[in-house]
Amino acid sequence: MRIAVAGTGYVGLVTGVCLASKGHEVTCVDVDESKVEIMRQGISPIYEPGLSELMKDNMERLIFTTDYASAYRGAEVIFIGVGTPEKKDGSANLSYVYKVVEQIAETVEQECVVVVKSTVPIGTNDKIETYMIEHLKNDIPVHIASSPEFLAQGTAVRDTLHAARIVIGVESDYAKKALEKVYADFEAPKVITNRRSAEMIKYASNDFLALKISYVNEIANLCEVVGADIEDVTRGMGFDSRIGDKFLNSGIGYGGSCFPKDTKALSWLASFNDNEIKTIKAAIEVNENQKFKLIKKARKYYEDFSGLTVAVLGLTFKPGTDDLREAPSLVNIPIMLEDGAKVKAWDPVGVENFKKHYQHEIEYCDTIEETLENADICFIFTEWSEVKALDVLKYKALMRHPIVLDGRNCYKLDQMDGIGITYDSIGRETIIR
Repeated sequence: MRIAVAGTGYVGLVTGVCLASKGHEVTCVDVDESKVEIMRQGISPIYEPGLSELMKDNMERLIFTTDYASAYRGAEVIFIGVGTPEKKDGSANLSYVYKVVEQIAETVEQECVVVVKSTVPIGTNDKIETYMIEHLKNDIPVHIASSPEFLAQGTAVRDTLHAARIVIGVESDYAKKALEKVYADFEAPKVITNRRSAEMIKYASNDFLALKISYVNEIANLCEVVGADIEDVTRGMGFDSRIGDKFLNSGIGYGGSCFPKDTKALSWLASFNDNEIKTIKAAIEVNENQKFKLIKKARKYYEDFSGLTVAVLGLTFKPGTDDLREAPSLVNIPIMLEDGAKVKAWDPVGVENFKKHYQHEIEYCDTIEETLENADICFIFTEWSEVKALDVLKYKALMRHPIVLDGRNCYKLDQMDGIGITYDSIGRETIIR
């Protein structure tokens, strides 16, 4: 099929490339000419494992352009994958979505399906349909559908090609048949429903996972008080098929482009409709507090960070991505700097993005070993494989005072016991050297 994709961020670009890999002719549209030029060379402008390789393998079916008119004019299906960032009040900013809808209305010349893949509040697709009808330049049928994405950064290609499910929200048989054709070669369960249910499936899914993370983090905090071990607790929980073992890792909170934004958006939507989802409000509050868990732990060892050399391992909100959105590093490092600490930081892919926030205030290191050299305390914010594979004896050998605060429980307690390191993690016994 002839498909156009509006937006080349995580959602749009991954969607377009994966659709091309299934044999569709895909045109990806972006407003940034320099970004488009990079993609025309088969180079992904975002860090996502496997994406560049898949792009290069399917360039004969991929077009990258800023000319939205040519992209939308003859498309059979148009996916909207632009951002819906959070407003100050927690609601979703839909201005980018409506801008694309307006461009489509100006240019389409044949019956087509417009599929909103961006995460939007429940009822948005209905409003888009009305907006489309009001702005159409040509008297042709345009069908609005919802097909939300469920990809995770770091595994986005796999999550798209081998999806747990594909949700299709439609109000017409034409749209249903078109999307069934689009997804014909995707081996995943197809959930076909109306548009509002599709929109709600996205929010309900993301917010449930965020709630699960916050719940486990609260249990982990209590484990530290009562002397239980969170890893044993979650292992015991995970055997229950009603609970499962996914998203039971305790830590210093969730981040990224989805969970923080989507929990706040659903909470706002509920309040706007004179409703309240107390569990989601609690998850948001718990997550914000959890980000400062390591800072609070550090106060047991030092009154403040003045004059200390602080090693930071990991800047991104999770491994496998260079994304810093809602990353714990962004709220913790400023506290260290304000206290007068010398901060040395390492991250395999996130440094350039972090330099946009702190260009000169931090010493960026090329290796973990360099970061640990003469440090008084170490914070682990991201569970990169390089951190997990590190010989733990290096903490003692390289640091001036080997105090390791692990926000992601990268090491087993028996690894750290009896080796002369103070190791303080989440929901587990603290090992004192």
